[in-house]
Amino acid sequence: MTMPHVDPERLAALLGPHAHTCRRAITGQEGIALPAFMDHHLHLHLVNEHALPARGIAAALDLGGDPAYFARRPKRGIPYVAYAGAFLTVPGGYPTFQPWAPAQIVHMVTSASADPGVSGGARTSVDEMADAGAAVIKVALNSAAGPVFDRPTLDAVIAAAHARSLPVVAHVEGDGMAELAVDAGADTIAHTPFTERVDEELIARAVDAGQRWISTLTINEDPAIAIENLGRFAAAGGTVLYGTDLGNGPRGAGLLVEELHALHEAGVRGPALVTALTDPWPLPHPETGVATFVSGPPPADEAAIPEWLGAATVVPTEELTPHEP
Repeated sequence: MTMPHVDPERLAALLGPHAHTCRRAITGQEGIALPAFMDHHLHLHLVNEHALPARGIAAALDLGGDPAYFARRPKRGIPYVAYAGAFLTVPGGYPTFQPWAPAQIVHMVTSASADPGVSGGARTSVDEMADAGAAVIKVALNSAAGPVFDRPTLDAVIAAAHARSLPVVAHVEGDGMAELAVDAGADTIAHTPFTERVDEELIARAVDAGQRWISTLTINEDPAIAIENLGRFAAAGGTVLYGTDLGNGPRGAGLLVEELHALHEAGVRGPALVTALTDPWPLPHPETGVATFVSGPPPADEAAIPEWLGAATVVPTEELTPHEP
């Protein structure tokens, strides 16, 4: 079946300037190509990573895993994986004692020491993750589950990470944790704040600081608070990244249509939704060896995009040729 002509201006308005019609050289399928999609929050030790590309995910950011495993893992191949290494937390802090969190993915920071080689010191803890190849540093700020960093220690961790040119991703959960992450200068929030409504002043400060928020809206039974917070953050000009926290709960590996619907509900729609999926942060450059392919014509309107993207898969760019009607 030959795909009907698609107006390039309509396609750009619907899916952004990088969308184009194409044909798969091997199968002959005609459809739409987009840049490679990335899940900015998952846990590979809980996910079948080999299933990700077939369902649209070409790159992933692991936000809590065994740094020794990642240091040994082959660097080539799809999905391309960047990682934080272990959660940095305090003794007794989240995710200690969580059934899904083996000891290898939790690292205790016991002091604000900036001296190299001090066991449990802030600088040494960051250095251990950085030396294992971490692309970001993950800190746990979950007052709902246990103790959290005091401000001097958190400041020391963030300073040590920035000295290694690594951004800091904060898990925030519980009253005041989003404010703590913003005040301390965390670069990214691992989950849209979901346990409290974030006020307009704090959102403005997060946006002004250039903070990124990873969506993960549908990890909650009731995502209403997170959707409302993310909607206001996006409307204020904040950078939104698609992320799912895959491994958290019984969900299939790959692109999650329910997360796309929640992003659409939050106002992250059309080209903005595609941008959240294709932003390569924290990778140094976009993945260009592969692309996202969806067979057939584009969706009829923005509201249909989440379901339409559910058929996305990862293909080598060399397999795609421009569509000629």
